[in-house]
Amino acid sequence: MISSLGQVAPDVLHELAVRNGVCVRPVLSRMTDTATGEQSVVPIPCGSTQHRQCPPCANRARKLRMQQCREGWHRTDEIPTADDADDQAEEVTAASSDDAESDELDQADEDESARRVRSTRRRQDAPDLPRVPMDNRTIGTAFTTPDGKTFRPSMFLTLTLPSYGKVRPDGTPADPESYDYHRAAMDALHFAKVVDRFWQNLRRCAGYKVQYFATVEAQRRLAPHLHAAVRGVIPRQTVKDVAAATYAQLWWPRCDKPVYVGDDLPRWDHLAGRFVDPFDGAPLPTWDQALDAIGEDPAATPAHVVKLGSQVDYQGILGTAEDKVGKAIGYLTKYLAKSIADTYGDDDEITAPQAIHLDRLHREVRWLPCSPSCSNWLRYGVQPQGAEAGIRPGWCGSKAHDRHHLGLGGRRVLVSRQWTGKTLTEHRADRAEVVRQTLASAGVEMPDTDRYSATTDDGTGQPRFIWEPIDRRNDTDLPTWHGLMTRGINERIRWRTDYEQAKRAGPTPGDTSSATNHDPASTAA
Repeated sequence: MISSLGQVAPDVLHELAVRNGVCVRPVLSRMTDTATGEQSVVPIPCGSTQHRQCPPCANRARKLRMQQCREGWHRTDEIPTADDADDQAEEVTAASSDDAESDELDQADEDESARRVRSTRRRQDAPDLPRVPMDNRTIGTAFTTPDGKTFRPSMFLTLTLPSYGKVRPDGTPADPESYDYHRAAMDALHFAKVVDRFWQNLRRCAGYKVQYFATVEAQRRLAPHLHAAVRGVIPRQTVKDVAAATYAQLWWPRCDKPVYVGDDLPRWDHLAGRFVDPFDGAPLPTWDQALDAIGEDPAATPAHVVKLGSQVDYQGILGTAEDKVGKAIGYLTKYLAKSIADTYGDDDEITAPQAIHLDRLHREVRWLPCSPSCSNWLRYGVQPQGAEAGIRPGWCGSKAHDRHHLGLGGRRVLVSRQWTGKTLTEHRADRAEVVRQTLASAGVEMPDTDRYSATTDDGTGQPRFIWEPIDRRNDTDLPTWHGLMTRGINERIRWRTDYEQAKRAGPTPGDTSSATNHDPASTAA
């Protein structure tokens, strides 16, 4: 056990904390026990999913996703649900109403008075897709061998985006001048829309409610692509046909050529309460007015069309093939803790051509509009939704524009509703229960992780424990970072020692080992 690390260099202490799974940037909160009046400062793990921010928290998040993937991939039973919705709102980034399309209608934004509807047929450059009768099931088809054995295979899919120009093995363009950075950036910004459309089309052609666990990561060229564990098998050709026929149209104002550049940008007119032209003072069309103009133009075309690439990787996997399943899950989640820009490694590992490619793509992503409310619309002569004084092009708050995400502002993990039927909180509780049972079998009692919950009743209907954010300006009793790391490392070592001893001891009837307290955060690992 480590008693003091006060003289250890911060970088060494950081490494020790990472090695022992201690959050290196905990959030401090003050807890007050109203029953005793006792107050304490409690470090709460930051919960980051990015390795560059907090490796221990990112590693825990990745392991939790691995458990979620494994639990739902080869299920043989149906999961009861309260409704028939396909996707979890909290985990699936679906196409927004202004650019969703069906086989018959492309719908634009809805305002308070009417729905804008653009009646279209499928694009002539996209093949038609068959519709098959839909079975009310989420599990795959079972196959029986001549000797009576039954197996239910599943799939591992990889979807890509089209080519934007020839690239070298290091992921950089062979000819940067002809590389289509604009299309690459637009496809990245709206990748979620075409992925959402793919799952809808696949379900229609497969004939059952296809369930999936998918992750988004970057290729060497920094274009996003999708890996997905899919429950059940669908003919390989059907999957390829669906990918070839899938597209998402963006019925937005044009954003390929900026109207305003440099410092000559639209200005805010305080009297009119809107943006106006910097030269003649003419008001900019609002977002709704811009969409109305598109709807009134019979020759209007989509501002952008996102399509999937021709490369579709398809692998069949049996649930009984533990080695292949484990390898596939590891591959699925391998880069979840890395940002898109980390594809080339750390800054000191990036070559000059890679740095130029990354900077060029980031520059394109930074200035393109990501949503109807994006401040970048001012560059293209349109007042964004909800515009107010002070917004500036190039400073939209969406993370899609930053260097780490390069257009991917949504979630990196997409999970269908009936994959496991559980939330991440429930999966985390399952992992904690495994630890609890192992320790209990050796006579080691672990405290309830919810013992200090804000919902714990004090007996009168009021919460017993009050949690408040730390005021660093006025709080003088805050622990130092060194102190927090030392405490966390000691607790982790003690927890790991007890856990390993419990596993070796196994269920021993009559064992009267003394109880040992554990940090509640440890059970979430």
